[in-house]
Amino acid sequence: MANGERYDPEDLICAHLSYPLGTILKVARKDNPDRSIMVIVVDRGPYIKGRSIDLSKRAARELGMLDHGLAEVIIAVVKRPNPVASATILNSKLLAGGN
Repeated sequence: MANGERYDPEDLICAHLSYPLGTILKVARKDNPDRSIMVIVVDRGPYIKGRSIDLSKRAARELGMLDHGLAEVIIAVVKRPNPVASATILNSKLLAGGN
């Protein structure tokens, strides 16, 4: 993934084109806004016109959209990443030579 970690479909994660990596988002289905989840942006995408977010398998399952594949969602930013902390973690990984 773009954040350097291995993809785990059971993590509550997502891909988004514009939110910074590490951003925590609250995602709810438009047809059931009371059912929501929190996901962390860990990758870039989706690269298909008209789609705004790509959820992990677990996130899609928890929103009840795994069988449908697609659903209209509402996205709200819960927390943006601290750029200094993110840069420190990235530099530490680069200096250590790995993941």
